[in-house]
This record gives sequence, structure tokens and C-alpha cells, in this order.
Amino acid sequence: MADVTLTDKNCLNCKKSEAETGPLKQCIKCKSARYCSRDCQKADWKQHKKVCVRLAQAAAEPLPAEGNNNTGSKTGTHALEIKMKKPFHQLHAKKWLHGRPEEDVYKLLIDTSRLRMEDIYNIEGDVDADSIYSGVSSGIPGFRRFLRLVERRRELLPEWWSPAKSQECVALASGQHNDYNVDHAVEKSDIIQQYGDQMMPMQLRMLGEQIYGTGPGGQPGAAMMQMQMLAEGGGGGLEMSNLDVNQLLRRGR
Repeated sequence: MADVTLTDKNCLNCKKSEAETGPLKQCIKCKSARYCSRDCQKADWKQHKKVCVRLAQAAAEPLPAEGNNNTGSKTGTHALEIKMKKPFHQLHAKKWLHGRPEEDVYKLLIDTSRLRMEDIYNIEGDVDADSIYSGVSSGIPGFRRFLRLVERRRELLPEWWSPAKSQECVALASGQHNDYNVDHAVEKSDIIQQYGDQMMPMQLRMLGEQIYGTGPGGQPGAAMMQMQMLAEGGGGGLEMSNLDVNQLLRRGR
């Protein structure tokens, strides 16, 4: 299938024109493929995913020159004020967001939401209707829905969380000059670079599983959680043989 460009006026899947369907929505990642509906975007995903990353890389804007980044945001190991000890133990106990500074919690919630949207798109070829992947002008309504879902899992949130704190979190997510704007897509590599931690995408996905009730693509993360807890030491009473570990990994695939 030939690559499409922004000048195309037909849905990549059903081939209908904008005159028939109304304005087309573009793929948020590559900015090239256009679709008339969420259903068409999902139907074409198996084909489009073969070229989406290549097109996105080709269209990517050059990074700002070193020293010219005026966002004032923190990157790498300084993205968070504190580094949590034994994070996978804390996730297992549903205390991963507890004991953190407020802004750290906001950042982690924002990126849990953004990475989940990315995973839904990449793994399932689906999009939430109110996420930027569906072509909406703002991801804030979808993020507000995400926060409402988090608040139903009240044990995951620190005691200080309140409607006012939720609004502060939304304000950070809508800021135009920071790295946590929900109108910008994020990938696993972005998360690793932002936090300076190879394990942060896994931690965000595990928090997302606790919030949504399922892991990305419906895959459970319990086996990997157990593995990481063992790696951290002090496994909370876990005693596992190599056979147990292999069985967990097979079930978690």
C-alpha cells in the first residue's frame, strides 16, 4: 500500500472522501494516515502499523539545540523529587503513589495515562474516543475521565488527594511548556529518558493495570511483579524455585 500524505482527502481504510464523511482525522503518531472514523482507524491498524513508526520518525521535528530548551522542566533522574526504594514492593502493596511529593504524583499519573493510551494504540490498534489518538483537539477530557477512574481506586492515592489536588494535576497536564502535556503522545523511550529509569515504563504499566483492572493488551502483570519483587530482595515472604518462576513467566506472556 502506498504511503499517504497530509494532502490525501480519502480515508485510508474505506477510501471515502471528506466530501462524503466530513473532515478526516489523522494518526496522532505519524501525522500522515487519515481516517473518517475510529472504526476505520482500528480496521486499518494491522496494515498501518507496518509503516507508522517509520513515517513518524521521518516527520519528527529536530530536537532543540542544547542549551536552548526553555521549558524549565526536569529530565532524567531529576524528573522526580524522590526515588522510591523497592518500587515493585510498593506497587504490590498499592502504595506506589504514597509518600511522594504532590507534583511527583501528578507527573506519574499523567504519564500512566499517556503510556496507557500509547499501548492501546500500539498493541490493540484501538483508541479511546476522547484521547488525542482519536484526533480530538484536547486530551484533557480523557485525562479527567482517567482521574475519575483512579479515584474509584482510592487506596492507590495518597491521603492528601482531594478535588482541589485533582484540579492541580489537570493544570499540569494542560500546561503548554512542560513535558507532561496530555496533548502530546509519549512512547516507552520517552518515559525512560524523562525519568532516567529503564524500569519506569513497567512501573507505570503496573499502576495502570491496578487502575483499569487489566494490563496492556489484556496481559496480566502479576508474574513480572513477582519477579521484580524478588529482584529487589525481601520478597515479602515469597519463596520461589526456578520452576515457579518459569511457570509465572509463561502465564504472564
